[in-house]
Amino acid sequence: QLAQKYDPQRERELRAWIEGTTGRRIGDNFMDGLKDGVILCELINKLQPGSVPKVNEPVQNWHKLENIGNFLRAITRYGVKPHDIFEANDLFENTNHTQVQSTLIALASQAKTKGNNVGLGVKYAEKQQRRFHPEKLREGRNIIGLQMGTNKFASQQGMTAYGTRRHLYDPKLGTDQPLDQATISLQMGTNKGASQAGMTAPGTKRQIFEPALGMEHCDTMTIGLQMGSNKGASQQGMTVYGLPRQVYDPKYCGGPELLGHDGYDG
Repeated sequence: QLAQKYDPQRERELRAWIEGTTGRRIGDNFMDGLKDGVILCELINKLQPGSVPKVNEPVQNWHKLENIGNFLRAITRYGVKPHDIFEANDLFENTNHTQVQSTLIALASQAKTKGNNVGLGVKYAEKQQRRFHPEKLREGRNIIGLQMGTNKFASQQGMTAYGTRRHLYDPKLGTDQPLDQATISLQMGTNKGASQAGMTAPGTKRQIFEPALGMEHCDTMTIGLQMGSNKGASQQGMTVYGLPRQVYDPKYCGGPELLGHDGYDG
């Protein structure tokens, strides 16, 4: 895959640039001509004189490796980014010619940025350093960022995920206090003073009688709104669980004087 990424056209451009800059011919095989590191050291010395003070004669392998290492350190000081630089074995052992080609193109781009006449690579953008007047810097202190201050001390502490059910907890019921932060106690706030006083079991029908609405006057199964309250209520006179309990109020039903001697109407 690395060999497939190698660009022969880029190789011809690099050959023309290096040979034109150093005045030396590389040879028929491009990478083999650079393997001893001599031409590479001469190239960086042309771009920046004195980068490699001593170039070894390619007598032994360690001489060649030292030349390549000196070239790599020199182009790093020249401005080529470390991630663009190949390893010495990429060239010496022919393991990654694509990376070697990329490094030489990055070197050509850096040379073009520094004003050299190079026919390949790209010119890097120059650093634009801005200097602000001290008065402008002091004005910035009057601006409050979004991370500063509060909205009347509001926070998202204890908030659950959107759509998550929140349980209600009442300490008066003696139930175990929940351990999660998604539970709101009944003592926390109110809904305009609303309460659950007088509520029946879930699903139970509760009939309400209001005289002002002109409803039926006598319904022994209905408790009027004016009849007592649940405050001070007791279970006195309660029937067996499940039996109906009739409520009688003389204000709404006929009194005993309307009944006959036998106890029946009429």
